[in-house]
Amino acid sequence: MGGRFTPPPVRPHAAAFFDLDRTLISGSSTFTFGVAAWRASLLDGRRLSGDAVRALSFRLFGASDERSASTRDRLLDAIRDVPEEDLAALNGVILPRLVEQVRPESRELIEMHREEDREQWIVSASAQGIVEPLAHAIGMTGGIGTRIAVRDGVYTGELDGPFVYGEGKVEAIRTIAEERHYDLERCYAYSDSISDRPMLELVGHPVAVNPDRGLEALARARGWPIVIFARRTKRILTASTLAGGMLGLAASAYGLGVQRGRTSVPPRRRRLLSP
Repeated sequence: MGGRFTPPPVRPHAAAFFDLDRTLISGSSTFTFGVAAWRASLLDGRRLSGDAVRALSFRLFGASDERSASTRDRLLDAIRDVPEEDLAALNGVILPRLVEQVRPESRELIEMHREEDREQWIVSASAQGIVEPLAHAIGMTGGIGTRIAVRDGVYTGELDGPFVYGEGKVEAIRTIAEERHYDLERCYAYSDSISDRPMLELVGHPVAVNPDRGLEALARARGWPIVIFARRTKRILTASTLAGGMLGLAASAYGLGVQRGRTSVPPRRRRLLSP
């Protein structure tokens, strides 16, 4: 007897979501863009000098809502009336520099998730025109960045969608998770900033990377893994009340590096850090 065909349900799968600045890379992608735009005479030198100070502050102290909103507004204002093709041409300069800034530990994490059949995404407040090409250049699934409106081939200086920061990252991740059938409880998220608390709380496996003070305190209170990428050859893993499986996963990802706060980790968990 014939009957209506019902396709098998799509099995949910998982992804790893990476913040960009100070997480995947060591500095500020927006400042790298600014230098290239200035050299191409698309950005005023006085504006760039102000951005240099802000980039140094960001490197030392991390992001804040005020700094990020200011960066967004200055970026939108700076590219207003600039032809889209002029900025696209900068990728030949920007991409190699950003690829060089990708931390070797981040590359290991990306490869680890690829081997576990998890897709990998950059999720950043930086412009989509920077984020997506960078993700593809380093072999990730894709990038989710802030989209800027274009009319008649020229940037309008207005947003075309959410600002991918704070709750905006949650909105963006929920959208891509629905499209690609991700089970968020099986997903991972990596960030350095307390501003990404909404994104980290959205997934089942949040990880704090080089955290600012606010995120470090939250991670310790929640028992989230904390990893410090201090130097190219130095990897540090810290834990407060981690589940054994998460600790084992982090240990395998970072080659066991140097453990900080050994006395706070019970002996049976400490053994999970052994090769």
